[in-house]
Amino acid sequence: MDEKPNSDTKESIDSNESLEQLIPVDEVIEEEIAESGHRIRHRGVYLLPNLFTTAGLFAGFYAIVASVNGQFEAASIAIFIAMILDGLDGRVARMTKTQSAFGAEYDSLCDMVSFGVAPALVMFNWSLTELGKLGWAAAFVYVACAALRLARFNTQIESADKRYFTGVASPAAAAIIASLVWCGVDTGLTPEQISKPAAAVMALITLVTGIAMLLNLKYHSFKGLGAEGRVPFAVIIGVVLLFFLITIDPPRVLLAIFGLYALSGPVFGLWRRMQKD
Repeated sequence: MDEKPNSDTKESIDSNESLEQLIPVDEVIEEEIAESGHRIRHRGVYLLPNLFTTAGLFAGFYAIVASVNGQFEAASIAIFIAMILDGLDGRVARMTKTQSAFGAEYDSLCDMVSFGVAPALVMFNWSLTELGKLGWAAAFVYVACAALRLARFNTQIESADKRYFTGVASPAAAAIIASLVWCGVDTGLTPEQISKPAAAVMALITLVTGIAMLLNLKYHSFKGLGAEGRVPFAVIIGVVLLFFLITIDPPRVLLAIFGLYALSGPVFGLWRRMQKD
């Protein structure tokens, strides 16, 4: 004689089914068109590149928490770590052929935290609080420019020249802010020691750096440099010297590198215009 399941068993089954519906397992479904022309549906996400993206998000979030706790040097370094991880996730995805639409969107959202919100809050907590509303307004403008920069990049990713960025890339802009804060901390400046004129200069730099992300100027992306094929031996020597200089004085050398990079857009834009004339 068959036994009928009791009410407790039914409730247990129903609760397990409802629990499975709440757990986001394989909810991401992506479609791609194969060479034969048929659509292929993939469930789930690639683990390896998204691990690097998540680690970059963690570094950006840590930078925010560290700045709130007054640990500005650690916050600045965390932003640079997020930059390194941001550069690795795309390369790993291309090397392992695990690119996906989900990964691209996830990377963009994480960039907004690590290179938009984090540097603005680090700068605000270090020097802009002295200015009151003007301080947080300058920080907000930077965040808004980073969001607009990332949105424009996402809409132009298929048609844009991969060799160049339009406007300063958000990681490079974040590096300028982070290295500037790092330089100030390295010289012994604390938030209490920053005067209103100095805070106004920091606010102006924050505004200019944010607006630079939206400029219609070409910046070299350095994508693919050395990833495939060969490079001149002098490039390797240059990389070694660069690491040597960074080791001697990390904050100032990094500020000089990314500051010159930000200036390269207007300089080369003017040079190209003079050549046309």
